[in-house]
Amino acid sequence: MKIAMWSGPRNLSTAMMYAFAARGDCAVWDEPFYAPYLAASGADHPMRDDILRAHEADPAAVAARCAGPVPDGAAHWYMKHMPHHMLPGFPLGWAGDCVNIHLIRHPARVIASYAEKRDDITLEDIGYPQQAQLWQVLGGPVIAAEDIRADPARALGALCAEIGLPYRASMLAWPAGAKGFDGVWAAHWYHAVHRSTGFAGAEGPLPELPPNRAALLAAAMPIYEAMRAVALTPR
Repeated sequence: MKIAMWSGPRNLSTAMMYAFAARGDCAVWDEPFYAPYLAASGADHPMRDDILRAHEADPAAVAARCAGPVPDGAAHWYMKHMPHHMLPGFPLGWAGDCVNIHLIRHPARVIASYAEKRDDITLEDIGYPQQAQLWQVLGGPVIAAEDIRADPARALGALCAEIGLPYRASMLAWPAGAKGFDGVWAAHWYHAVHRSTGFAGAEGPLPELPPNRAALLAAAMPIYEAMRAVALTPR
């Protein structure tokens, strides 16, 4: 099975990648289209030059690898993708051979977390419009980060059942520290998840955002709410 997990930034996406890697039967790939996105968009992201040096920046080459065989003799392949990396014209046909899953998180939490790493934030930076568009095109189940945090075993069990993948309890824990499959950008973005050995507990109250983030939150909320309404119900 090839799994394409679509998620905006600051959204439990790295922890989910670690969870699938901990199964023991999954190869994983960390944000394959990040370097192509930076090269094509000119976006000024942290560690931009390092990313372009270390990772393939040709979207066609990345897409060809996504369409290719599962690597390393693994039974399954988990790809962590971000919707906003898929610029117009980037190949998407490979996703037709994947089980596409859409991971969402409340925009207030995403914005608060993202603002700790970058000052300037647009709606496109956090990927809500792009995720909604991909969801419409590709289909596939939606799962909410808050449900995973509240009860990881139940939520991941429901997700695995939905996609026809046997659940493994090993998905709930992983060793602390950097992983060999992390993208080079981990040095900037993954500090918290590198300290973790499993999913953190249930999230607390929503953060209070400053007034200058109100318009951004208002723009993201209808997209989140539409996807949240159809998210898997852990059982």
